[in-house]
Amino acid sequence: MSDAVKLYDEALSLKDAGKLEEAAEKFQEALRVEPNYAVAHSALAVVKQKLARHDEAIAHARKVCEIEPNDPFSYTALSVTYQRAFAGTNDMQYIRLAEEAMEQSRMLQSRH
Repeated sequence: MSDAVKLYDEALSLKDAGKLEEAAEKFQEALRVEPNYAVAHSALAVVKQKLARHDEAIAHARKVCEIEPNDPFSYTALSVTYQRAFAGTNDMQYIRLAEEAMEQSRMLQSRH
C-alpha cells in the first residue's frame, strides 16, 4: 500500500469519527505525497464543504475534473459541490455553475 493510500485511509477514519479538521489535514498530507490522487481530492472537497469552506471545496472538486476529465461522475460531484455552496451562501452564481457542471456530466454520459 502506498503512503498516499495509507494517509487517505487514516483520513477516512478521522472523517468517520467526526474529526473533520484532522481529516482535512490528513487528506492534504496524502495529496502532498500524490498530488493527482483524485479520490483524495474528492473526499477533501466533501470535508471542506462540511466545514463551510466552500471555495476550498470547489477547488478540490474542480481538480478532480482536471484529473479525470472524461468521468461524468466528476462533474456530477462538482455540481453537487456548487449546490451545497449555494445552500451555504445563497450566492446565485453557484446555481449557474452547478447547472453547467451537470450539463458537462450529461454530455460525457451520452458519449458512453
